[in-house]
Amino acid sequence: MNIGFDGSRAFSKNRTGTENYSYQLLKHLAKLDHTNNYYIYLTPKPYTLYPKDWPGNFKFITIPFSRLWTQVGLAKQTFKDTHLDVLFIPSHTLPLIKRPGLKTVVTVHDLGAEYLPKTHQLKQRVYLKLMTDYQLKTVTRLIAVSKATKEDLVRRINIDPKKIDVIYEGYDKSAFKPLKTDEFKDTLKYYDIESNKYFLFVGTIQPRKNLVRLISAYSIFLNTPSSATDRKVSSMKYLVYSEKQESLDTKYKIQNTYPKLVLAGSKGWMSDEIYELPKKLGIEDQVKFLGYVPDENLPSLYNGAIAFLYPSLFEGFGLPILEAMACGCPVLTSNVSSMPEVAGSSAVYVNPYSEDKIAQSISKLFNDKKSRDKLKTDGIAQSNNFSWEKCAKETLSTLLSVGK
Repeated sequence: MNIGFDGSRAFSKNRTGTENYSYQLLKHLAKLDHTNNYYIYLTPKPYTLYPKDWPGNFKFITIPFSRLWTQVGLAKQTFKDTHLDVLFIPSHTLPLIKRPGLKTVVTVHDLGAEYLPKTHQLKQRVYLKLMTDYQLKTVTRLIAVSKATKEDLVRRINIDPKKIDVIYEGYDKSAFKPLKTDEFKDTLKYYDIESNKYFLFVGTIQPRKNLVRLISAYSIFLNTPSSATDRKVSSMKYLVYSEKQESLDTKYKIQNTYPKLVLAGSKGWMSDEIYELPKKLGIEDQVKFLGYVPDENLPSLYNGAIAFLYPSLFEGFGLPILEAMACGCPVLTSNVSSMPEVAGSSAVYVNPYSEDKIAQSISKLFNDKKSRDKLKTDGIAQSNNFSWEKCAKETLSTLLSVGK
């Protein structure tokens, strides 16, 4: 069988969500399938890292369009490559015009633009709305990355549930795993953070990740010490000050007793408020933005953290949750959308719209090592239910069933 694969996102220099999905799926299909022929369509963009040493049944084709790559370039290619049995789009956007009779499979990662329109740019909302209303009803088959996403497609777009396969994402098991301190201490030193002295968030810095509420909740946590934390503070002799230094004393207690909140991720749209908030709340010394972190450094950050905080408003899957659990990092996440589906019974769940609830749960995690240890064990076990190998195998099954 001849399979077309939209590889426009797969070889980007700084891969995040859908880019990582495209790359990992393609890489594991190459390991799994040496029978069918793959035609991988690439963009000519300068940041593209062109692949090497792939199996002979994988052919890479650069489509020379710098603009309108999907709607013009890929569209024209479908008429040129008449041998294709099926075209696979790993991230939402199918050409509006394509060769008649060409069967198509599209992966839908989420319907965030439908549920949280204000967190997407206007042009993005309009484009995704067009794609959603027209394309998803015309494709041969859909892949949803979670049951929650499938339910959204059925409920919001009125897609026949029989047309949708649920295939979970995976993670790199060779990288995301528990590490010894010596294996990650240099990475933490590079980012100027200390092991077991920070909470971690990983993801694009943008509104849908609920970071304004997370930072505000963290401020509540810092300024509302629990009795356990009070005992820690009172035992530290160098924190005894005169009444005139009460304000300085409070700040010094926070800086030396509480962990930092570390946020790893690229700057996204509408993020200025997020970056400015720590200073407005007077906790700028306790919040650290790392910017984009390469994939190879993420396991170290997860391993060194007290816990992973991910109270997102909406996720199609939530890959960082899976990565954190695989590293033995306790997880706090939202009780909405796909997040309970991914984390199972191995996470602390919060109402993402309640800053007080988030703050209370952070405090419990900070003060209850026994609970954190259980979350570590349970999280590792839960993560074993997911893999890119399994994702590739099930995706191939869908492609073969459509293309036959």
